Amino acid sequence: MKVIVEFATVQHLQQAEFICNLIAEAAKVRGTGIALRKPEYIREKINQGNAVIAFTENLVVGFCYIETWNHGMYVVNSGLVVHPDFRKTGLARRIKEKIFSLSKDKYPNSKIFGITTSLAVMKINSDLGYKPVTFSELTREKQFWNGCKSCPNYDILTRTNQSHCLCTGMLYTPLKKPVRLKEDNTHRWDRFKRFMKLHKIKIGRKVGLSRNKIIKS
Repeated sequence: MKVIVEFATVQHLQQAEFICNLIAEAAKVRGTGIALRKPEYIREKINQGNAVIAFTENLVVGFCYIETWNHGMYVVNSGLVVHPDFRKTGLARRIKEKIFSLSKDKYPNSKIFGITTSLAVMKINSDLGYKPVTFSELTREKQFWNGCKSCPNYDILTRTNQSHCLCTGMLYTPLKKPVRLKEDNTHRWDRFKRFMKLHKIKIGRKVGLSRNKIIKS
């Protein structure tokens, strides 16, 4: 069965309630790591052009949306959900790649992050260039962390003063000045040669000092 993954538009607004039910059911199965949302919130993300949807001819089978924090300094791809009948088909990766591309296009200077307990999502994030980080490197806005209140492990987050939980934080930091791979390799080689030159000079000085000590003695 063919599955289409595309940017969500106003024609998908009527699917908001169904998407919320998908998220709620996924949260029950997973037991942690996914924030519950209301249909109004999902519609808001669709109207903003900040969502990706996956569907077959007559069924929504996946969804993910973008949130921005600290005046656009941080972007998070949240609410990733896949219909039970379409899990382990590679659909989650397709959705993540689509929402990641949208995030970079709309917010090119923002750091993109996520928190998850899913090993599959961690693998996808890692392949996209995310790095595991402590929660201190993520947004500190209370509204974001309030989204975790529906998680059964929220008490862990509060007891640790939002320093850690069962979720793993992952962060993608965009390059400020992208360079071609050849130029980057050349720069690294030049830097290595400078390092070796300085290293030889330091070695030479140490050898000279040792010789002087022997002569004086």
